[in-house]
Amino acid sequence: MDLKYPIGKPDLNAAPPLAESIDQIAALPEQIRGAIAKLGAARLDTPYREGGWTARQVVHHLVDSHINSYVRFRLALTEDTPTIKPYKEALWAELEDARNAPVELSLDLLDALHRRWVVLLRALKPADFERAFLHPERGAMTLAHNVHLYAWHGRHHLAHLGLIA
Repeated sequence: MDLKYPIGKPDLNAAPPLAESIDQIAALPEQIRGAIAKLGAARLDTPYREGGWTARQVVHHLVDSHINSYVRFRLALTEDTPTIKPYKEALWAELEDARNAPVELSLDLLDALHRRWVVLLRALKPADFERAFLHPERGAMTLAHNVHLYAWHGRHHLAHLGLIA
C-alpha cells in the first residue's frame, strides 16, 4: 500500500455520479470525528507515515483545504471563470494552530462548513456544475470536477487517519 495515497490518486474518469460525491462530502465530518475518537488524545500527534502529518495536522488541513474550496465554488458561481489564489498547504500545516490547536476547533468548523457547502451543492442546477475557475497551476477546473476531487480528498485523509489506529 502506498501510505501517501492509501486510496490511490484521484481518478475523475471513474468518478461516481455527482449526487454520490456530494453525499460523501456531507458524511465526512462525522466520519472524521469517528476516526479521531478511535485514535484518542494520545495519538493526535502521531504521523500517519514517516515524514507525514500528524492526525492533528490532517484535521486542521482538511478545514484549511475545504474552506478554500468552498470559497472557490462561490467565486465560480458569481464570476466568469475567476482566477483563484492557490495556497502553500505544506506551510499552512506547519503554522502553530495546525501543529498545536485542539482538533475540536477544526472538527466544529468542518461540521459547519460542510453543512453549508452541501446546502449550496444540492441547490445547484446541472449547468452550474459546468461553471469553472482558473487555477494558476492546474488550469480551468469545473465545479463538477471539484466536487469529485474534494469527495476524494476527504476519503484520502480519512484513510490517513485510519493508518494511525
